[in-house]
Amino acid sequence: MRKVAIVGTGHTPFTFAAEKSSVELFSEAAMDAINESHLKSKDVQAMYVGNVLGDFSEGQAMVQSYCADDIGAFHIPSTRFEGACASSSLAIRDAFIWVASGFYDIVLAGGVETAAKMGTPLATRTFAMAHDSHYEYPIGLTFPGFFAMLAHLYCSKYSVPLEKLKEQMALVSVQSHRYGVHNAFAQFHKEIAVEDVLKGFMVCSPLQLLDCCPFSDGAAAVILTSEEKAKELTDKPVYIIGIGQSSSGKLSAQKDYAPRIRAREVSVKQAYDMAGIKPEDVDLCELHDCFSIASIISAESLGFAEFGKGGELWQKGETKIGGTIPINISGGLKSKGHPIGATGASQVFEIVHQMRGHVEPERQVEGVNIGLTDTLGGDGVLCNMVLQKGW
Repeated sequence: MRKVAIVGTGHTPFTFAAEKSSVELFSEAAMDAINESHLKSKDVQAMYVGNVLGDFSEGQAMVQSYCADDIGAFHIPSTRFEGACASSSLAIRDAFIWVASGFYDIVLAGGVETAAKMGTPLATRTFAMAHDSHYEYPIGLTFPGFFAMLAHLYCSKYSVPLEKLKEQMALVSVQSHRYGVHNAFAQFHKEIAVEDVLKGFMVCSPLQLLDCCPFSDGAAAVILTSEEKAKELTDKPVYIIGIGQSSSGKLSAQKDYAPRIRAREVSVKQAYDMAGIKPEDVDLCELHDCFSIASIISAESLGFAEFGKGGELWQKGETKIGGTIPINISGGLKSKGHPIGATGASQVFEIVHQMRGHVEPERQVEGVNIGLTDTLGGDGVLCNMVLQKGW
């Protein structure tokens, strides 16, 4: 396989209810990525777009075709990817494979979502379609319920007192807001305290309001090219050196592993092995913190902590800038926002900009050479990517 580089990126602000359509949002991010790459729209050979709920939020399917046409990439193959919250990660992974194979030299990939404009009742119902719709949703299982159950299972399996876990989860949210306030693209620009989390509205015990990510609108995109083409376009290429993807069945099928999500461990091992690295080689991680408990579970499965000890990373400050494994310095899904079709591409965007030194000084991590993204879709579609600085 050929080496594959990211040469350009684009990102819209993540907001509560964007005035623009999905096509307009993605086209904006796509043009930024194209311009940063010193390319023209006509140079793009294929486009892969993560989008989950366009049919419901706007009554608009086929966003990928209209995006390609609107940016002037006429008649190229443009494909929509749906893997719940992992949709744009899947799009980028496939773009990597096509470029690595030699079939394409330049591919635009990313994602977009306008879930916030649906309002809470409809958004909650449509998000829940990423659970089993025939047996699990009818008994009341939405995503807050899913992760609340994992939190209780976590306490039981690892003998962690519930009050201790709640404090650890609160620290996850506090850190996300601490860095998100400095991210120009973030949805929330407000710091919070542990007390704010613990005194918040109960969503689904033990998850309180500030343990949960918001509904969001926004888009992100990247340009992937061959190594040879990248050398013509930029002096700061970022290479994708490892990819992984795995999937699990519905929650009831995961009982032998819960609260772990086994697909994550399979996926990240693929990415680590392909890149030839170990968890301790990772300098920066953007992981899927849709709920604060998800961060703790993810950190363990990614190899950053022993099982049952993930919350201690946040307690000891190891996940902050200067810690052993900085996590979600973007603000993560919790503070930056979570337009589900765009989240994976946004994670990649953050790693690239950290490596290039293009983020705000208050949240710049020095010396990032290896970055890891981790995106969870639905009950258990997992995609992980390892990125490496190329200069």
